[in-house]
Amino acid sequence: MSADAKAAAETAELARGGRTSFLGYVLRLAARFPFLFIAGRLYGATELGRFAYATMVVELVAMLATLGLKRGLAEDMAQRGVAAADLRDAASSTGRDAEAHSLYDALLVSVLAALLGAAVLIALPRIVFPSGEITGLMRLFPLIIVAIVLSDISLAGLAFRHNIGATVTARSLVEPWMLSLAALALAFTMLKGDGLIIAYLLSMVAAAIASLWPALRTFGLAPHWQVDPGRIWRLARLNLPLAGADIAEWGARRLDIFILGRFASPEIVGIYYVAQQIASLPQRLKSSFDPILAPVLTTNLAAGNIGKVASHVRQIGFWVGAAQLGVVLALGLSGKAGMGLFGPVFASGAMVLAVLLTVELLAAQAAVAEGALIYVARNANLMWSLAGIAIQLGASLVLVPLYGGVGAAGGLAISALFLSVAKSRLLARVLGHPVSGWRWIMLVAAIPAFLLGVAFMRTPEWFQLALGQFIVLALYCAIIWRFGFKGADRLLFARRLRGAPPAYPAGTEPPGGTPITISTGSS
Repeated sequence: MSADAKAAAETAELARGGRTSFLGYVLRLAARFPFLFIAGRLYGATELGRFAYATMVVELVAMLATLGLKRGLAEDMAQRGVAAADLRDAASSTGRDAEAHSLYDALLVSVLAALLGAAVLIALPRIVFPSGEITGLMRLFPLIIVAIVLSDISLAGLAFRHNIGATVTARSLVEPWMLSLAALALAFTMLKGDGLIIAYLLSMVAAAIASLWPALRTFGLAPHWQVDPGRIWRLARLNLPLAGADIAEWGARRLDIFILGRFASPEIVGIYYVAQQIASLPQRLKSSFDPILAPVLTTNLAAGNIGKVASHVRQIGFWVGAAQLGVVLALGLSGKAGMGLFGPVFASGAMVLAVLLTVELLAAQAAVAEGALIYVARNANLMWSLAGIAIQLGASLVLVPLYGGVGAAGGLAISALFLSVAKSRLLARVLGHPVSGWRWIMLVAAIPAFLLGVAFMRTPEWFQLALGQFIVLALYCAIIWRFGFKGADRLLFARRLRGAPPAYPAGTEPPGGTPITISTGSS
């Protein structure tokens, strides 16, 4: 296969993976709003704020426990698979056996780290629940970290095989719908006081099962796998910079709640949490490409195709930025009406929602650039991430006492703008190619949609939610599709790449061709 054809096939593969994960995003969106409605209306802002703080702590420790392997596992599997293929003989593992061994090494080291983190939180329960009575169930709540880690690592391994469907099932169907349904059922029982916590436990256990089962079916039980402490230690040590970047990125999205929780009441935290959940929906558009982006980038980096890496980053940067801008306009301009759905007290968070949605726009390019930086400039990427957290911390400590939730969102916005510029420039310098996905057509499409949305703000709230936001989104999409999406841009919405050769499983050859490194996998 020619270089151009392979590049086109990879772009199509990115588009296919993005479409599959975007379906998951839509399904997750459909499940997230019922949960927020149930929690806001049946449990109240105070209970929701306590839930938000507790889950923030355990998810932070879970992120620590993965040791960067959510993204680093793809690189380790690629390296071990190539090494096994190069050295294959009667006594060595096949490439797929090596990938399975890599997965089980990652699962083992992550579970050990998760148990250590859970033990610390069980011994110090006030870290998780800073206020109120702590029951026996609450004290054991940190054990859910093990389930979160098992799910994350299993899905990362499946993503290397281009099985994005498992992520959609676990993260967009099983987890959110179990959370919503369990919270609804428990609201009418004597367990209502702990209802949100119990619902979270059930949802994460269900997601872990939905992740582990397809991983076991795909990779098998690996009967020849043996525990190698030296190998596991090297795996953890090599991924420390990546783990730091993951923690910095994730921590930047939770530091605002942590600081707000120290200065404000649980009710304010609950209102902020709802605004944050709505605002995070555009961010999940970028996350839709994470599972498929890592294997494609690591394959091209291993082959020295730096130009292709930059091209893929630019392409995904445009797809993500264009989609996010439309969603931000639709949600932001009807923010007061949308927040009021979850209860009258939540309507006061409209300004917080507007600032947080702006944060997602500012952070998009940095997040896409980091998808490549973690492989080509790990330490520099980590340093910039830590600098961003320091800026956010300083700005938030100044703004939160003065402006409350708006101040917390403002501190996050300042940090996001800084990181977007810094990381995009860093990646462009390292690769020697431009990587920015922003285009002027995005602004051209946004202006009329914004003006229309401002006009709709004077209409009744039911109209804004039922029709107005969709009309705004439709206008934006029509303009950017007509004038912005050209050539490869439209592959995101194409079921098949016209004129491109079919893809073959990794390690096989098309008639008269050379081995192809990108496999289609199942979706």
